[in-house]
Amino acid sequence: MSEPFLSIVIPAYNEALRIPSSLAAIERYVESKGFPVEILVVDDGSTDDTRGVAARYPGVRVVSNGRNRGKGFSVRHGALEARGEFVLFTDADLSAPIEECDKLLAAIQSASADAAVGSRALQRELIGVRQSRFREWGGRFFNLLVRLATGLPIHDTQCGFKLFRRGATRRAFELQRVEGFGFDPEILFLIHRLGGELIEVPVRWNHSADTKVHYLRDSTRMTLDLVVLRWRAFTGQYPKDGS
Repeated sequence: MSEPFLSIVIPAYNEALRIPSSLAAIERYVESKGFPVEILVVDDGSTDDTRGVAARYPGVRVVSNGRNRGKGFSVRHGALEARGEFVLFTDADLSAPIEECDKLLAAIQSASADAAVGSRALQRELIGVRQSRFREWGGRFFNLLVRLATGLPIHDTQCGFKLFRRGATRRAFELQRVEGFGFDPEILFLIHRLGGELIEVPVRWNHSADTKVHYLRDSTRMTLDLVVLRWRAFTGQYPKDGS
């Protein structure tokens, strides 16, 4: 069996009700492509039947964290398990439609980049169902903090839709430490620090009312993760050469 061109990694925690429609949409997308694709569902210690539901799809490989570790740990686990030349991380609710992957693939290949970051910030007219103004402006403020703390040239690090060149970014995933929702700035920072090229790509996106993010609690944790990231970088805890 040939190695997949694309690996699709889906972190999942108690997604037994939502994941069937998402996997069906992904399977239709995969069937329309002329290249081999693998689908990995990373079960993050779900207490419902997420693992069993996902395993019923013949094209899906389920990997388990064993216990609840967090979204960042799940994406890292999936990325390190993936075998594709490119690795797409997408949220289980497909807030960004899976067809938007075509944009990321085209962008990452034309720019010879190492990561393509799906973005709501570059063309906000592509947003269908919007978040509340409070959440949206909070997100903009957080991304300003990310740019100030990391120097990343990215305006939206938190959209759950990103594409990576597996070989070029594997070391960054190995070095990743943040296990919760604040992992995105860290993994992008590490890729950039290790010499990788990032490109930001506008994508269609719709807010899901069933989001797992608890705004105040998780925003506080993400901000603390950003402070710790800056401290680790300042104290030399992140290597610059991948060693």
